[in-house]
Amino acid sequence: MRRVLSSVCRTAAKAAAVAAFAALASLAATPAAEANSRIKDIADFEGVRDNLLVGYGLVVGLNGTGDTLNNSAFTRQSLIGMLERLGVNTRDSSNLSPKNVAAVMVTAVLPPFARQGTRIDATVSALGDAKSLLGGTLLVTPLVGADGEVYAVGQGQLAVGGFSAQGAAQSVTRGVPTSGRIANGAIVERELPFALAGMNTVNISLRNPDLTTARRISQAINAYLGTEAARSLDPATVMVTVPPQARGDVVGLLTDIEQLRIEPDQLARVVIDESSGTIVMGENVRISTVAIAQGNLTIRITETPQVSQPNPFSEGGETTVVPRTEIEIDEDDDRRLAVMDGGVSLQDLVNGLNALGVGPRDMITILQAIKAAGALQAEIQVM
Repeated sequence: MRRVLSSVCRTAAKAAAVAAFAALASLAATPAAEANSRIKDIADFEGVRDNLLVGYGLVVGLNGTGDTLNNSAFTRQSLIGMLERLGVNTRDSSNLSPKNVAAVMVTAVLPPFARQGTRIDATVSALGDAKSLLGGTLLVTPLVGADGEVYAVGQGQLAVGGFSAQGAAQSVTRGVPTSGRIANGAIVERELPFALAGMNTVNISLRNPDLTTARRISQAINAYLGTEAARSLDPATVMVTVPPQARGDVVGLLTDIEQLRIEPDQLARVVIDESSGTIVMGENVRISTVAIAQGNLTIRITETPQVSQPNPFSEGGETTVVPRTEIEIDEDDDRRLAVMDGGVSLQDLVNGLNALGVGPRDMITILQAIKAAGALQAEIQVM
């Protein structure tokens, strides 16, 4: 009996060891899998897109922070037109000057497949010289698309994140009080017709066009479907032919496709923003053998004037200011010439330039000089 139990314990121990080894192997393989990206994160399905809406309206109920009607003719005309539609005649009123009305532009995003009656968020921004939209209410505002058709109607209480306050000698402003948001403040009135379920082909649009990435996407889709259903049309488009078994269930097919993982490829590129001194370098940036020396001539001039006064109770002499000037010249003699071997990686390049004590702005000049010498195997893009 003891031998049987001992054998059973050994078998359980071996099984536990195998399970532990498998768990460690899966953990070791996890970073490689996480390094890949899902297709839904790097591409979009053609036709599944947002649509921008815009409208012009009036905000009322402001606490004396609205537009000045004498300076904003469009606000005055809009106010008169709105009151006339409500049966109020104000064209003969020459002293019409309320301070609680502001003309605004209303923007919204119509999501794909938004159905009639659903609600979307709306953003309201002042158009005239209003000081603040805090406490205002947007009146009924049609929101039109690029084709001029009305797709939604907005109305509601504004939520303004900023505020402004002032007194006789001081004022304070926090955030942007002339812009606000209405959560679920617009109702969809018109739907965009798009029959996704009946499509025979679906195009996948890459957000960053690349030939290699497009080919990897098509290969991953074909490997998953087991048929040559996907092919790359150009660096930005992959066309997928819906297989017969997926007809009528295109949504399910796209759901499976967008979860596939691939490794996107990228160009060797260096992006430079000279205004802020920002440098962003891609992983594939390489440099041929090149020697780099960097040094600046710095001259510091310090003025420390001193006051010279005569001795106490002396009959002669006067107080004078004696100039004292100190000049320092730093030629950066401690900087040396550094040699960067051919084919160095991004990390080696950064370490080498940091060893020279190079700042971001000097690094921009060095990178441009390396590119001019033909040693930088990457594209430089200046923002």
